Amino acid sequence: MIGALIFDVDGTLSDTERDGHRVAFNAAFAEAGLNWCWDIGLYGELLAVTGGKERIRYYVDHYRTDYQKPADFDALVTRLHAAKTTHYTALLGEGGIPLRPGVRRLLEEARARGVRLAIATTTTPANVSALLRYAISPQAESWFEVIGAGDVVAAKKPAPDIYYYVMERLGLPANQCMAFEDSENGLRAALSAGLRTVVTVNDYTRNHHFHGAAVVLDHMGEPGKSFQVLAGAQVNGASYLDLDMLTRLDAAP
Repeated sequence: MIGALIFDVDGTLSDTERDGHRVAFNAAFAEAGLNWCWDIGLYGELLAVTGGKERIRYYVDHYRTDYQKPADFDALVTRLHAAKTTHYTALLGEGGIPLRPGVRRLLEEARARGVRLAIATTTTPANVSALLRYAISPQAESWFEVIGAGDVVAAKKPAPDIYYYVMERLGLPANQCMAFEDSENGLRAALSAGLRTVVTVNDYTRNHHFHGAAVVLDHMGEPGKSFQVLAGAQVNGASYLDLDMLTRLDAAP
């Protein structure tokens, strides 16, 4: 019996990375007078680093060795990340970042059938709130019993800490939860926490390694818009992900 569904956010609930976070990072850099620009390809490489502030530091250390760090570099990174969050929220408010196929349908089905919902992500609480508010409903935060986000744990994905944090607050063991991820790092985190995991890939993560996932799909699907199974379990003719399919996946050996 599945007691709770635990969702990653960026790339899982919505394709936020390429046209949301990347654009917002670039706006924050320009606003600060920095000549840094993360194009689509570069940002795909930077996504191997989880956490926005960590991503900025990695970029400077590996791609901008010419940059002379100021004495308050850590404070600068914090300011840049805060500015990026402001720009990201504005983008969401404009309605430019919709949910991925099947996400709303699955969330509403879970709520109707009494399955608890939670979030486990490395993105900031402000980013989570903005996405839920603008892409789902002004009240959508209340749909999720636990929201584990940002720096609530020190070790970010692929460490499993954020999943342990969420499950502890749900009061449920791993065998009563199902995780949803889009990336290799996310899958590693969920599997390390003992969770069965559904992966829905996106353009940035399509070529990641997803060994151990219960199933790998291109998206969750909708009636009339079937998903494509890329790896993992047989779906017995299902064309979209629902609680019945998740129950079968959970019971599979």
